[in-house]
Amino acid sequence: MRIAVIGTGYVGLVTGTCLAESGNDVVCVDNNVQKIAILQEGRLPIYEPGLLELVQRNQREGRLHFTTDLSAAVQEAQLIFVAVGTPPTPEGAADLSAVFSVVDAVAQALRGVSPPPTSPRILVIKSTVPVGTNARISARLQELGCAHLLEVASNPEFLKEGAAIEDFMKPDRVVVGVRRPEVAEVLRELYAPFLRTDRPFLVMSPESAEMTKYAANAMLATKISFINEMANLCDRLGADIHDVRRGIGHDQRIGFQFLFPGPGYGGSCFPKDVGAVIAMGRQVGCPMRLMEAVDAVNHAQKQILFRKISAHYRGQLAGLTIAIWGLSFKPRTDDIREAPSLVLIEALLREQVHLRVHDPEAMHNVRALYGDRLYYARNPYDAVQGADALVIVTEWAEFRHPDFALIRQLMKGHVIFDGRNIYEPRQMANWGFTYYGIGRGLPLDLPPSESEDPK
Repeated sequence: MRIAVIGTGYVGLVTGTCLAESGNDVVCVDNNVQKIAILQEGRLPIYEPGLLELVQRNQREGRLHFTTDLSAAVQEAQLIFVAVGTPPTPEGAADLSAVFSVVDAVAQALRGVSPPPTSPRILVIKSTVPVGTNARISARLQELGCAHLLEVASNPEFLKEGAAIEDFMKPDRVVVGVRRPEVAEVLRELYAPFLRTDRPFLVMSPESAEMTKYAANAMLATKISFINEMANLCDRLGADIHDVRRGIGHDQRIGFQFLFPGPGYGGSCFPKDVGAVIAMGRQVGCPMRLMEAVDAVNHAQKQILFRKISAHYRGQLAGLTIAIWGLSFKPRTDDIREAPSLVLIEALLREQVHLRVHDPEAMHNVRALYGDRLYYARNPYDAVQGADALVIVTEWAEFRHPDFALIRQLMKGHVIFDGRNIYEPRQMANWGFTYYGIGRGLPLDLPPSESEDPK
């Protein structure tokens, strides 16, 4: 099939590349000239494991192309995917201005096709959009006199940054929202190569498909905020959240996924989508009280590491040197949007703390924000040189089994604040570190008065 993908962010670039990998002729479009130039050179503007190899291979084999010319790209396409951003407005709703700008541009481009298409093209909305957007797009096309040129389908994405290629190639399910069964059959054919292990292809109304994406992310965000609250309670009561999560995770009704306590969720999806659910409920007079609580818990949790640090040093932080391992909002990405690390960095800088930071992929993005206010370490050991304390914010694999003897030798102080619980408290005590996890109870060598968070 001939496909145009509009938007070359995480979703658009992965979608276009994977569809090209399955034999389709794909043109990816973006209005960012610099980004398209980078892609045309066979480089990536983002970091996503495995993506560079696929982009370069499909470029060499002539199936994947990049351009800023939207009109030319869509005039030849049978399927037009819309994968542009829908950032939150100040009220928390999704900003659809980019989506409707694309819709207008596509309509204008197709009206210029001569002779006119004999059958409608399919406009596939891949962007995360509020319920009712598909209907609004159809109405807009009607206003423009282009409804006969385009069928509108909803096809939400369920890609995890850091594992997006695997998620696209081997999806749990594919969800499509359509008005006519013929449109669903075209999309079924498109996705057939990725569903050979009998994963479901779920056809529903566009409204249900749009809601499915929000409901999925809202549920996952809820699980994270739940386990974070339980972890905070464990810290107060002397229980160990690691044991508790094992105790509940083996219950098949609960499971283990997304039950890992930490410093709060970040990224481009969960914070934005939880906010959008709250906004949608507000607009129709249906308060989303649970989602409001999930959002509030997450905002508070992003302060948990700073509160532990401040409590340990009794508020006397000025002049300390603290090392931070992990800046991206999760491992295997360079994305720092809504990252807990940024909340911690801001709080520590306000207290005049000297920061030595390291991340395998996200350093350039953090440097763009903070410039020379931070020391950017070339490796984890460089980061801890002369540090009073080490803070783990992102659980990159290379942080899991470091040389603790060398770390102790390099550090000035011997305190570890483990925001991801990747180390065992007893092991850290044996190495001579004072250790704080999330919900792991008190440090083994400190009385309660020195480890409780300030009230």
